[in-house]
Order: sequence, then C-alpha cells, then structure tokens
Amino acid sequence: MSRTLLDKLWDAHEVRRDPDGTSLLWVDRHLVHEGSHHAFAKLAERGLDVAEPGLTFGVADHYAPTRRRDRIEDPAIAKMLERLETNTSRHGIRLFGLNDPRQGIVHVLGPEQGLTLPGLSINCGDSHTSTHGAFGALAFGIGATEVAHVLATQTVRAQKPKSMRILVKGALGAGVSAKDIALHWIAELGTSGATGHAVEYAGDAIEALSMEGRMTLCNLSIEGGARFGMVAPDDTTLAYVKGRPFAPKGAAWDRAVAAWRALPSDPDATFDKEVTIDAARIAPTVTWGTTPEQAAPITGTVPDPDALPGGKAEAARSALDYMGLTAGQPLQDVAIDQVFLGSCTNARIEDLRAAATILRGRRARVPGVVSPGSMLVRAAAEAEGLDRVFTEAGLEWVGAGCSMCVGMNGDIVAPGKRCASSTNRNFRGRQGKGARTHLMSPVMVAAAAVTGRLTDARELMEAKA
Repeated sequence: MSRTLLDKLWDAHEVRRDPDGTSLLWVDRHLVHEGSHHAFAKLAERGLDVAEPGLTFGVADHYAPTRRRDRIEDPAIAKMLERLETNTSRHGIRLFGLNDPRQGIVHVLGPEQGLTLPGLSINCGDSHTSTHGAFGALAFGIGATEVAHVLATQTVRAQKPKSMRILVKGALGAGVSAKDIALHWIAELGTSGATGHAVEYAGDAIEALSMEGRMTLCNLSIEGGARFGMVAPDDTTLAYVKGRPFAPKGAAWDRAVAAWRALPSDPDATFDKEVTIDAARIAPTVTWGTTPEQAAPITGTVPDPDALPGGKAEAARSALDYMGLTAGQPLQDVAIDQVFLGSCTNARIEDLRAAATILRGRRARVPGVVSPGSMLVRAAAEAEGLDRVFTEAGLEWVGAGCSMCVGMNGDIVAPGKRCASSTNRNFRGRQGKGARTHLMSPVMVAAAAVTGRLTDARELMEAKA
C-alpha cells in the first residue's frame, strides 16, 4: 500500500498498538530543559533511573538570562537552572548548559548539532518541538507526565493523527518568507484548521525554502491546531545535516542517506485532508489580534468584527479592545513601542541576515532586543559583523535564549506597550502582563524598528535596490 511520510515514520517507531488505537512509540531523541524538573521529581519519587541517558539531552533555554550570565540576580531563575544541572548530572545526561558555547534554544540547538535527523522520533516538553519535523522527523511536544514516562521507558504513548497536506504552489514574492506562509494559512483556515492532523508541507514554494525557512514553518504548525508539521527530506536537508557534530559519518552516513531517501510520501499516497495555496497570493503578513489566526496582509486594514462570522466576531471585538485598535484602521498606521527579534521561530543566522539587510545604514526609531537562537548563531553573526549592524541601528544585542518570546528570564514587554515580534504567539500576556504583540517575519520586525510603526518591508527593500 502507498504510504505517506507520516505512515512511514509512525510505523518505524511503533512498538505496539493497544486496542483503543493508542500507540506506544520508541523515542530516538528526548530533549529536556528547565521546565522538565517536575518529570525528574516523579522519577525520584519512584526511585527510577533514566532509561536511556545517551538519548536524552539537556538544554538551558527558557530561563536562560540573555545578559549578565556570570551572576544571576533573580533567585527563582537561578534555582531553575541549578535544578537542570543537578538532574542531568545525576542521571549522566549531556547538558548544553548556560556556560556552554553551544548553548541555545532547544529547537535551534538540536538541528544545529545534528541531534535532529531525518527519520528520527523526537520529543520535548515544549509545544514547538514540531520545529524538528522540518527534517522529515516525527517530532511533537509532550506534557510533564509524558516527559517522566519517556525518561523512565524511552517510549511515549500517542494517538496517530490524521494526515493533512498543505501544497504551496508557485514562487514566493520578494520580501515574503516562511513566516508569511504560516500566518497566511493559519489566518485562512483558523487556529483549529489542522486540529487532529499532522501536516506535511509540499509544493514548489516549500521545496525552494532553506532549512531555516522549513523550521519556521513547522514550528508554527501547532498554532493552526496541527499535532505537528513535517517536510520530506531532500537534497537541501542532506546538505544541512552533513558534517554536523552528531550526524552519521563515513559508511554510516551513506546508509543513513539511503534510508532517508525512502521517507518521502509515495507519489500516489492519499491524505485525509488536502489544502492548496497559491504562493503568489501570499503577502507579508502581521497579526492584529491575540491569536495567530487574527492576521492580515500588511497592506490591509484592521477588520470589522461585524463582518466576521459567528464566534469570530465576538473574539475579534475582545481582541481589538485588548490590542487598542479600531476596525478599518490601516495596519501600516499602527505605531509600535519596541521590537523583538528572536525565538525558536526566527532567530537563526538566516533570519538575522535578513533583518540586517533592512537595518544596515539605518537607525531604529524605537528600542528593541535582538537575541540569537544559539551562542553559535551569535558567534557566526558577530563574525559577519551583524551585531554591529544591530547596535549601530540602536538595538540591543544580547545572548541566546527564549528571552522575550515567553518572558521567563526577565525579558518582557511592559503593560500596554506594543511590540513587533518575530515570535510564534501573540496570546494575551505572552510577552508580559498587558503586552500587545504583533507577529511578523524578521524583515518586517526590522522595518517596524526603522519606521516606528507596522511597515511593509518591501518598501524599504526597494529603497535600497
């Protein structure tokens, strides 16, 4: 029978299937961070060891300070980092800790180190684990109880989702990125548009994306309700993976490549749901509300709630009240207070380069923070002089971590302030109590910094052409 990429990955990792349809899956890579301390406590209560410490990797990211790492002033943050060090040391788990030169956000560090490979199953106690699906991996986030189960057994219980394919045909226009693809389809289908499904992205526009772009796209899959997102491995994938520290070498590489070549969905495979999008219709997109679904092209206006159907109208009214916006207001007239460039969605070297093309030789009208996705990304950016581009523009260049995306390390947006952000969520209070967040791509964040308002980055790109 013809099989999808989902079928092939699921079948390869299914240890058994219970009568209720739940599968017990083998876990190839288990990634843990500061928030995993609850799961380690459960093991301690039962006197259990970690089943496969060699397949478990610790990363300091959510609470990682982006400044003054030599002396952490907040005792709560210091305690979270100390717990991670203690738990990983006790169980013989490799830790990419705060002072490791490779430290970074788990979903940036994993691919960067070659821990993320095609065909693997990857779990982490973080919803954006779907990022790793960009490599043709079975990757999804799990809860604290499930983290404890994986630590103890190296397996996870899961219900196989339905299959969904999003085909993006044609070529993206100038200034349009993977972030815009994601916000576009989520705005069209809604935050429940892919509920119960695993999304496989395909089509000309997807094949043309870099691995960084594919990671951004898969990262945002869950914001549209998907269980996870995937892209089939191809030459672009192999070129990225080859030579990474944890990637196979020599004859093992050749064997791995042969197996990875067989992973893409069979040509005649059928999906439970299919959606086709014309890439030419996708414009630089920004959110105006408090979910990723509430988004529109930057050339548009804030929608009129009365023109929206049913429950969406009430949700829009509530969102506009919180965001301090009015129906019919041109999005490009919305003034911002600050910008943030970072997160597991858009803080890789490609993202920083893209933002720098807008900022080079220009000054920001509002303050902002640039937090690279890992310390290796930071080093690469500094080697290229990107840090000077950001600081000369007036933005703050800091260390790696989740930072202002989730606000656990002290980096937050003040109440009532409006932030143009390259992150993945614009929920109420996500970046700080009362914070107003507009999601967009890195070039759009840079454009907003230069003008002090939501701006079509293409205008600034044309000015430099």
